[in-house]
Amino acid sequence: MTKTSAPGPITGSGPYTLCAPEARKYILFAAILASGLGFIDGSMVAIALPGMRNSLVATLVQAQWISNAYMLTLSALILVGGAIGDRFGLARVFAGGIALFVVASIACALAPTPQFLIAARGLQGIGAAFMVPGSLALISRAYPPEERGRAIGIWAASSAITAALGPIIGGLALTFGTDDTWRWIFAINLPLGGLALYVLWSKIEQDPAQPERGVDIQGGILATLGLGLIAWALTGAEHGNLVDGKSLAIAGAGLLAMGAFLWTEATSPHPMMPLSLFKNLRFTIANVVSFFIYFSFSTISMYLPMAVVGGWNVTEIEVSAAYAPLSFFIASLSGLSGKMADRYGPAPLLVTGSLVLTAGYASLSYVAHTQNFWGAVMPAMCLQGIGMALVVAPLSTAVMGSVESHKTGTASGVNNAVTRMAGLISVATMGSVIAVTYGAAGGGGSFGEASELASHAPASNAAFARFAAVAAALCAISAVISVFSGTTGPSKRKAEQDLSQVIS
Repeated sequence: MTKTSAPGPITGSGPYTLCAPEARKYILFAAILASGLGFIDGSMVAIALPGMRNSLVATLVQAQWISNAYMLTLSALILVGGAIGDRFGLARVFAGGIALFVVASIACALAPTPQFLIAARGLQGIGAAFMVPGSLALISRAYPPEERGRAIGIWAASSAITAALGPIIGGLALTFGTDDTWRWIFAINLPLGGLALYVLWSKIEQDPAQPERGVDIQGGILATLGLGLIAWALTGAEHGNLVDGKSLAIAGAGLLAMGAFLWTEATSPHPMMPLSLFKNLRFTIANVVSFFIYFSFSTISMYLPMAVVGGWNVTEIEVSAAYAPLSFFIASLSGLSGKMADRYGPAPLLVTGSLVLTAGYASLSYVAHTQNFWGAVMPAMCLQGIGMALVVAPLSTAVMGSVESHKTGTASGVNNAVTRMAGLISVATMGSVIAVTYGAAGGGGSFGEASELASHAPASNAAFARFAAVAAALCAISAVISVFSGTTGPSKRKAEQDLSQVIS
């Protein structure tokens, strides 16, 4: 990789010298591989959590942090990661993110204790914060405008296939392997990441940097501290009360850190999250809707596998089938929903999609006691797939259409960070709600773990019904709020951002 840099931004009208024209397909391949790392890792970790708990003798709280450590560093640093890519060279930072992600993945695969795995997952999130923003940006810089749409379409389709195959492969391995088979989920990142790094190193000819570009390091540190303390305060109720003095003190410290973060963003010359964007009511509404929808989605993705594997003795390969409708419907319907959002505006689709999600999650709550995975859970998950397919592209349309054209990149990054923060807060909050519900229902073991106690399955089902009902309620609120998200669609120039949001 040539260490060439040139000051100033890269514009859409200039020459595309990141790589030679014949090397563009290899850069696309590297971007797809890097995206695959995150998709495979994210979907399979949720399925593998019961095995991880058995293998490492982890508590429910530790299982929450195996997920949250990754989401914390990713959601807090993803905007900083994008700015660092612009500042020091997109390909360099992208490659550095891949390398850190791979090293952290090896540490995850070798983890001897839950605490070690949690720390390694946090490192993975830092690597992903540098890797995720660069994937689509790398394609945009490698391809000229007339070829970029097709390249992004290939990237999106390949990512959808990866997202669909990941849980299936992981489910097969976990079903027919041992409790330690989950380690291979992380080990597979080594050859994939190594291949992506080799392609980047051999095909990138120039990697322009922008030395004058500022990086909001202070904001990133405060966001990580504040979100981490709040998530810590919300996590930890294995049994008993949700709130105690220690939790209140930690939450207070987290709120103070977030207050300092907001002050920094208001006064920084180069804020990672410009607060002026939120003066726009439509932008704020779109992000509130995003938060509620992805809070609900992350709750189901995290805790449904634990409920049916630990409470119903359903196998991991069966659970992986629950992810298939999501990938299928997003891949097949998102293009249509994006076109309809351009024509009719995002509001009708967001309202409809939110109501479909409400129906799907309410159905899950209603059928939790039946322990009928194929006849009751799978139809509800099909509704989830249809609902998400209806909302993901229009959400991006609502965000992009609410700001001026020169702010769309920043707006997209903020929305991406909001959706990941929603996942972080959902796992922390709902884990405590689930634990308290399980204990109040007389559960003698721990939610998400297999148990022969007669009280275990009914208590697990009560917790299942509770978290699905909360998800349904939040999506119903989203349907109401979405009415005000806008009625006129944006121009076709925003299609690329729509595609990126579909996969994120």
